[in-house]
Formats: sequence, C-alpha cells, structure tokens
Amino acid sequence: MTSKMKIKCIKQVFLVVILVGFISGCKIYSFTGTTLSPDLKTFSIQNFQMAAAGGPQNMSLTFNEKLKEYYQRNTSLKFKNTDGDIHLEGSIIAYEITPVSATAGDLAAMNRLTITLEVKFTNKTSEQESFEKEFSFYQDFPQEQSLTQAEPILVPKILDQLILNIFNSTAASW
Repeated sequence: MTSKMKIKCIKQVFLVVILVGFISGCKIYSFTGTTLSPDLKTFSIQNFQMAAAGGPQNMSLTFNEKLKEYYQRNTSLKFKNTDGDIHLEGSIIAYEITPVSATAGDLAAMNRLTITLEVKFTNKTSEQESFEKEFSFYQDFPQEQSLTQAEPILVPKILDQLILNIFNSTAASW
C-alpha cells in the first residue's frame, strides 16, 4: 500500500469517527435505538414484587437486577434509588404452565411456561408517554421434561425478552 493510499484511508476513518460523534452527540440518532429526551437524566426502578404463585424463589430479584442493568447499559441515564426522571414499578402477576399441542392420546406433547408482568411507567418530563400495562412472554418445552429441568433455561430467556419489550415500550419507539 502506498503512502498516498494510507493517508487517504486514515482521512476516511477520521471522517467517519467525526460523523459518528456528531450524529450521536446531537441526539439525532442513538445507536442503541433509544428515543429518550435529552431532558431525561435519571431512572429509578421500584423492585418488582412476586404476586404470582410458583416460579423460582429469586425470580423477582433476578428480574429487578437485570432490568436495572439493561437500562444502565443501553441508555445514558443514571440510576437513582427513588424519584428518577423515568420510573418503573410493578409486579410479576402470573407464572403459568399450560399444555400446548396435544398428541393422538390427548396428552400434551409440549408445555408452555408463561410469565406476565404488570408494569407502571412514569415519565416526569412527558406525562403522555406514561402508561400502565401488562407484558407477557412464554417459552415451550417438551412434555418429557419436568418444570424443574426446564426452569433454569426458560426463565432467563423469558425474563430477557420481557425486559427487551419493556425497554422498547419505554425508551425506544419500536
């Protein structure tokens, strides 16, 4: 590679870096997909309580920590224990196992684990964006597998998807 080509390549890289900085610095575009107002500086999450029967004992604690971590990782907002510019609270209201897809002998070939959350979102700078709604997600598992065997794999996947859905509803315009 000639020195002229190297200089041209360095100039192009420099230009891309400047453009990326300009675009993200002006809040025109966010690479995480967030559409949060620049007026928002903090977030708070009141611990979600377990209001459903069943499920792993530490499920609400795991959910709370994953939710806080997700907001910290994917926004520039700072965590506050209470009274954040945006605030989330709620509870885990359902933890259900239901049979799906029956076999010829009327036995369930698959079972479905569904977790439902009730979420209250408050945006102090834009009240019209605040809401209260339910989020639900499920994963199927084979009938031959016990719930005890399936939970360690399915619950984290379901919680991750619920967190993504909540994040998209509160911080991104998807």
